[in-house]
Amino acid sequence: DTSLTEVNAFSPSVPISPSSMTNQYKFEDGPELRDLFITVDDPESHITAIETFITYRVVTKTTRSEFDSSEYEVRRRYQDFLWLKSKLEEAHPTLIIPPLPEKFIMKGMVERFSDEFIETRRKALHKFLNRIADHPTLTFNEDFKIFLTAQAWELSSHKKQGPGLLSRMGQTVRAVASSVRGAVKNRPEMFTEMNNYMEMFSQKINLLDKIAHRIYKEEREYFNEMKEYGPIHTLWSASEEELAESLKGIAGCIDRCCRATERRMAGLSEHLLPILHEYVLYTEILLGVLKRRDQIQGELDSKVDALANKKTEKDLFSEEIGKLEDKVERANNALKADWDRWKQNMQWDMRSTFTNVAENNLRYYEE
Repeated sequence: DTSLTEVNAFSPSVPISPSSMTNQYKFEDGPELRDLFITVDDPESHITAIETFITYRVVTKTTRSEFDSSEYEVRRRYQDFLWLKSKLEEAHPTLIIPPLPEKFIMKGMVERFSDEFIETRRKALHKFLNRIADHPTLTFNEDFKIFLTAQAWELSSHKKQGPGLLSRMGQTVRAVASSVRGAVKNRPEMFTEMNNYMEMFSQKINLLDKIAHRIYKEEREYFNEMKEYGPIHTLWSASEEELAESLKGIAGCIDRCCRATERRMAGLSEHLLPILHEYVLYTEILLGVLKRRDQIQGELDSKVDALANKKTEKDLFSEEIGKLEDKVERANNALKADWDRWKQNMQWDMRSTFTNVAENNLRYYEE
């Protein structure tokens, strides 16, 4: 599809490998500038009378002065990550918060609490925290710091404090926006273009996600059939003296193809499926961010309309409109900057992912 060229319009030449791309594109948050390093590992099962759940170790190393120590180690469960995401959305409604894996990942492909499921989730949680750490604004969020440093009982106490001022403000914005139906009257053109881009991107990335899962499913079925096909030739060779060597040779060839196919499947499940699915989740997040920006715009528009119909209290309305105009401008600027940053990362991830898949396919067919 030629309309995908915009998505991949980083450079006219395609890098040879993902590793060469890492050197070609340097982002503002390069490793040499980082002062916060986070690792999610060591999953541990917990079984109680009420529920069974997994916790993960979160290790943080930092040189930042606002931290009391240079290293922290805490254990967190999935619900804690959900809490952090909701707090970031509450505090920064027009920033692009990284996606979390769903409650169940890759339905039909892995079982809950299986080693594969837990490892897939661990990687996704690790990426979630590191994307926040690399973000120029989210990385300094106070709830993020508490998530990384507080012991379980401290975090539990902090979570019970209830919704803050920003949450109540967000509810007000939603209430006002829900009463305003139809398109936002004064939405800047660039945000309409963003919305159109994301709707198109959503269609394409969802289609790619479905195709990738279908390829993986077909590859797995092929692999399972080959596993049975090789031993049959070995058994056959025992009863055919004249064909024995040839049949054993075929069995050995099938075995090598089996191992190559298994490596190819591992490459798909580790490098292609998670990236595509992450950006499926990103589309929902970005469309939500654009809606929240429109809600803030809608609140301003409703106040401007109210002022036009009011004969009295003009000074009060003018002051409220001034504050809302500032709020809309801040929301617009935050989203613009985050949009550029997200788009650059998305383009790099897509190119890197598909280059990696192409290289894996080359190796597979050579083998």
